[in-house]
Amino acid sequence: MSGMIERLPGWPALPDLFGWVEGGLPAAHTVPGTHGIRIEEHLEEGTYVLRAELPGIDPAKDVEITVTEGLLTLRAERAAETTGKHHTEFRYGTFTRSVRLPAGATGDDATAEYKDGVLTIEVPVPEEKAGTRTIPVRHG
Repeated sequence: MSGMIERLPGWPALPDLFGWVEGGLPAAHTVPGTHGIRIEEHLEEGTYVLRAELPGIDPAKDVEITVTEGLLTLRAERAAETTGKHHTEFRYGTFTRSVRLPAGATGDDATAEYKDGVLTIEVPVPEEKAGTRTIPVRHG
C-alpha cells in the first residue's frame, strides 16, 4: 500500500461510518429518511431543559416544536445554499428528534429560545404529589 486507504467490499466508506457513529444508532429517536439532531438534556430546579445543536437555520421559519402525549418532537429544515456540485460535509434536509418528557410535564408552558446555533427548550415539571390517596367504597 502506498499511503492510500483501501475500502473493503461491503464496508461503508469512512466518512459514512464516522457520521453513523456521531449520529448514534440508525433510526434512534428519529424518523426514517431524516437526520438526527444532537441534544443535551437535564432537569434543573423543576424545569426540564433540552438544548439542541441547530446551526445555520432560521428558527422563525425552519423549526417546529410539538408535544403530543408526553413526547416532545423537534423538527427543523436546512436548505442547501449552493447550486453547483461541491464537496460538503454539511447536512441538508429535514432533521428530527423526539424525547419523552418527565412524568407530569405537559408542555403547556414550554418556552424556546435560539441563540448562537443552539435551540434551548424549557418545560416546567410540576411537583409530584407524594402520599397515598384513599378511595371511599360506596355501599350499594
